[in-house]
Amino acid sequence: QVQLVESGGGLVQAGGSLRLSCAFSGLTFNNYVMGWFRQAPGKEREFVAAISVSGGNTYYADSVKGRFTISRDNDKNTVYLQMNSLKPEDTAVYYCAAKMVLTGVRVASMYKYWGQGTQVTVSS
Repeated sequence: QVQLVESGGGLVQAGGSLRLSCAFSGLTFNNYVMGWFRQAPGKEREFVAAISVSGGNTYYADSVKGRFTISRDNDKNTVYLQMNSLKPEDTAVYYCAAKMVLTGVRVASMYKYWGQGTQVTVSS
């Protein structure tokens, strides 16, 4: 049974930082491309970042480029999202997701497995 469990969300002031973690279990982690998506109230789920199996390739939404960093630890079966210089518009539920093929990494429907999400709230 595949499980993706996010943690690290919370309330932070604008300009602050948070580090999200996603623990993966049930399958071989280093066979999977990992992504982070977010969904704000009343909005569609949107791509945030993705990372290849080896970690050698990373992808970011323009809105977070230069502020967020995705990384993975294949020994710990965990993917991370370091979020710096947070803005109120970053407020959303953040989800991690997994897929096997390094194509369509920005497309939510291409991911097979999803976590339950963690809330990030940035106050102004």
